[in-house]
Amino acid sequence: MKPLEHIPGAAGLDEAGRGPLAGPVVAAAVILPECFDVRGLNDSKLLDANCRKELEARIKSEAAWAVCFVANDEIDRLNILWASMAAMERAYADLSSVPSRALVDGNRVPKSMLGFAEPIVKGDAKIACIAAASILAKTARDRYMQSIACEYPQYGFEHHFGYSTPEHFAALKQFGPCPLHRRSFAPIAAFGQGQLPL
Repeated sequence: MKPLEHIPGAAGLDEAGRGPLAGPVVAAAVILPECFDVRGLNDSKLLDANCRKELEARIKSEAAWAVCFVANDEIDRLNILWASMAAMERAYADLSSVPSRALVDGNRVPKSMLGFAEPIVKGDAKIACIAAASILAKTARDRYMQSIACEYPQYGFEHHFGYSTPEHFAALKQFGPCPLHRRSFAPIAAFGQGQLPL
């Protein structure tokens, strides 16, 4: 696998959890040092859990980084796009170092970052600092969903992390939504109208 482009001093931003029916959306911002070995970095979705965990530890020990959670109730208020943007804004603001530039995965940037942040489509598979952010965001969110599964064991969050899977839909049919579910998402909103979405 060809190493990703390394841009020392730049902050990479990415999020995890836009698609699930439950849980937070999580964003990370990462500034990799010039000497960081970028081999192995990639879009977090293309890495297995053990690889992500190893990379997470290395990123956190060598880089400047911040992670921000936006809970499901705020997602319902803002909608998932603007909640994702808010998470990235807050992660960026929490960085302990000032980056030379900001590189955001996707085709748009948060409003407060217009003019100095650059959107990069599929940036998590092209730019090392964005890939690092994708890894921190995903590992943080997965860890949270695994921990919260103890409070809601009937939903299987530790397996599907809130995404739309047959296991998740079966639990929703049996138990209905829990406080972690995003009420504004269509399959969950259907329960409030007395309908089964499946």
